[in-house]
Amino acid sequence: MKLFEREKLPFFFRNSRVSWIALFLFVVSAAGIIFAFITNVILGVIVLILIAFGLYFVMVALQRLVLDTNQYLTDLAYHIKRGQQEAFLQMPIGMIIFNEQREVEWVNPYMVKYFDQQEVIGKTLDEIDEHLAKKVDENSDQDTPVTIKWGNRRFTMLVQPALHTIYLMEITKYAKIDERYQNEKVVIGNIYLDNYAEVTQGMNDSEESNLRNYVTSELNDWAHKYGVFMKVIDTDDYLILGHQQTLRQIEADKFSILDTIRENTSKQNAPVTLSVGVAYGDDDLNKLADLAQSNLDLALGRGGDQVVVKADGQQARFYGGKTNPMEKRTRVRARMISQALQELMSESDQIFVQGHRGPDMDSLGACLGIRRIAKMNGRECWIVLDDDHIHSDIKRLMHEIDGYQDIKDHIITIREAEEKATDQSLLIMVDHSKPSMSMSEQVFNRLQNRVMIIDHHRRGEEFPENPILVYIEPYASSTCELITEMLEYQPRESESLNKLEATAMLTGIQVDTKSFTSRAGTRTFDAASYLRSAGADGMLIQEFMKENVSSYLDRNHLISLVQILDDKIAICTGEDTQSYGSVTTAQAADSLLQMEGIDASFVITRRSDDQVGISARSMGDYNVQVIMEKMGGGGHLSNAATQISGKQVSEVEQELVAILHGDDESEKNEEE
Repeated sequence: MKLFEREKLPFFFRNSRVSWIALFLFVVSAAGIIFAFITNVILGVIVLILIAFGLYFVMVALQRLVLDTNQYLTDLAYHIKRGQQEAFLQMPIGMIIFNEQREVEWVNPYMVKYFDQQEVIGKTLDEIDEHLAKKVDENSDQDTPVTIKWGNRRFTMLVQPALHTIYLMEITKYAKIDERYQNEKVVIGNIYLDNYAEVTQGMNDSEESNLRNYVTSELNDWAHKYGVFMKVIDTDDYLILGHQQTLRQIEADKFSILDTIRENTSKQNAPVTLSVGVAYGDDDLNKLADLAQSNLDLALGRGGDQVVVKADGQQARFYGGKTNPMEKRTRVRARMISQALQELMSESDQIFVQGHRGPDMDSLGACLGIRRIAKMNGRECWIVLDDDHIHSDIKRLMHEIDGYQDIKDHIITIREAEEKATDQSLLIMVDHSKPSMSMSEQVFNRLQNRVMIIDHHRRGEEFPENPILVYIEPYASSTCELITEMLEYQPRESESLNKLEATAMLTGIQVDTKSFTSRAGTRTFDAASYLRSAGADGMLIQEFMKENVSSYLDRNHLISLVQILDDKIAICTGEDTQSYGSVTTAQAADSLLQMEGIDASFVITRRSDDQVGISARSMGDYNVQVIMEKMGGGGHLSNAATQISGKQVSEVEQELVAILHGDDESEKNEEE
């Protein structure tokens, strides 16, 4: 039986496919021989001999075939194995193989040179290099190679945790080329002297020439220091060209040239402030120039004395803005805007006006003023108002409006506004410029191609794309003040303000100026005088401004929770389970600012719409606007706010404190 064992057979029979072919040939041959012998004995002998020779040659051929195939496979396996070994040893990609305990079991020669002849086999990754081990941990879940910095070199790295293998390839040369390319990208900037015309208005030619020469000389020295090309375009306008590497150096210095020129010209009783718009990141110089001008417009819209640095599609960075804007509005500008508004109204079939969500007296008073201007020009004007979330002073105003049927009939809901709006309608946004803050974003979206903005807040990054008319004056105390000035240039023969409208607008001015003690200029008192002559009722203003008992108690409760940060910043944090009105929160922030030694106050509360709001105030030496912008809000240098969704009050407090500490560290480093 051992003759039939597999080991006793010729080796090519051990291949199942070959053995089946041989078996088939044997069966066919046997059948042929038997058939031949049955037919004729001589024929059978001849067939037997032929088949025997044929089978012999077939067996030899099969044996040769199997031998050649085996030899080929053996040679192929050898070459593959040798190629793998040579690839592991010679390829310009580093490999590190480690075990479950993160101990290195093998590295290829490419990696040895990066360990400075250090013995690494048998050591853990942490023992060899903590920085490399940290990078491995951070990127172990990445499916694609990542770029890392290890020592003074750059690598692309891929970690395969399942195989306990790390692949590294040095790309320092190419990283330096890319870094140089990024560093040498063109930066374009526009420098504008905000108040040059106002400062030089009373100067003689010699004084004006000296001031202009000083500013130009100071800017030239600054540009030469950082290797920036500067060109004088006009007496108050300059163009700068540089590289992104230079821009980073200037940003690290926080554009100190603004402080230098402002402080030195102030000593000469001619304080000049600069606004700068800088653009980078685009290879198209035309687009870059347009973006630089847009950034300058943003800086001017925020009140001037600051820098806006922005690339297309990225968030802007702000520097400066340390001083309150100087009032430089003129009656001429107010008259021009008023005339432009009349023309827009005459081209529109109807006007819609809306303030911001959670309206205050300035917002609703401005809406009433715009409705009156529209009526004086013979146009229908609708006030868009959602009265679900309004404060007690607005409720009292709405109660008074019930006695004025014409006004009441022109206050409509958001749905009614959407139904009434046509392609020829005009939307006027008052007391805000951010569409996300509007009373209705749906109405804005419906009329976004025909939008006018009237606001006294500093312009932020979020802004309508193509407004047909913009009247933003950060120097004004309130939007009601701006609209009051426009009222003075309306047709005289038409019906002027009634008592309620004048009272509401004067209340808006009084609230925003904290009874004419904050941001109230000479123009503010002129506007107040005009409204008083139009019939504004002081007793009714007091009635509007009355505070209910619950609001008074809530405000005092918030004040009792005050914490003092760095002996100069007051922070109040309400409970997560308690909602507070925006007006109550703002009043608490104003009250905290009256405490001795307090430069800024922040009140953080849960709002009724389940958002967390912050009201921020300062005496003017601390820029709360920048702080609130970092948290998604905005406002003025001394009066700002923000609303945050999806977070707890305590989380928002931690974020605010972190930002405040970060700003303090920046100021200390700047002083050092």
